[in-house]
Amino acid sequence: MDYSNVLERIGKALVAATAALKEFTPGKIQSTLKTGGNPVTEADVRLDKILKKELLRDDEGWLSEETKDDLSRLDNECVWIVDPLDGTREFIEGIPEWCISIAYIVNGQPQAAGICNPATNQTFLGTRNNGITLNGKPAQISQKQDMDGATVLASRSEVKRGEWKQFENAPFEIIPMGSVAYKMARVAAGLDDATFTLVPKNEWDVAAGWLLIEATGGKVLDKDGNVRVFNQQNPLLSGLISANPILHEKLSRLCE
Repeated sequence: MDYSNVLERIGKALVAATAALKEFTPGKIQSTLKTGGNPVTEADVRLDKILKKELLRDDEGWLSEETKDDLSRLDNECVWIVDPLDGTREFIEGIPEWCISIAYIVNGQPQAAGICNPATNQTFLGTRNNGITLNGKPAQISQKQDMDGATVLASRSEVKRGEWKQFENAPFEIIPMGSVAYKMARVAAGLDDATFTLVPKNEWDVAAGWLLIEATGGKVLDKDGNVRVFNQQNPLLSGLISANPILHEKLSRLCE
């Protein structure tokens, strides 16, 4: 199918959300802790409402980090999986490594997605059959074939906790960064070579990035080596590895 009309909706929603963010100043915003200890700000909640209004149609389901889960989404063929503000910790600290993440899922498979980082003025858009763009220009995943000198984006939180010490002698360069969605978008567009996580993630964290990487010829599997079927009752999945197919295979062996 041609998902250009869906992609247009995604683009308009990202513009509306970005405009709303002008009311907030990264690094100068109050936050509270949700159940589980993750921070949330007024911006997270505001963007969730805007995206839902811009995107959702009567025959579609909705899964968002900031909306109480309605399991009726499991009965929908088409579902939006959204993180209104991925990288809230970085947003609170004023680190420009956060983004708005939107994925359109059809029968469990991402078909269109958009990720926007307003702090860096980067918008990544794509559909499964038509590739991706970065700020309107075609983009492609890195074709680097070996780990020597590869740039691998790591979770800033995981690095702080010391979980990446096991890779300190690896041949690739480890670059700590916030939002997993933003990291995946950068890999999809060839700005970096790979990213993987060492801890579980939720579908709203990774659905959009997953599509962008696959749409540009990359490979994404969860840490158990599985392709994700999205819109599960339990949105949690094991960590993931994403890169071009050859580099992905080498990183997978390293992470076993």
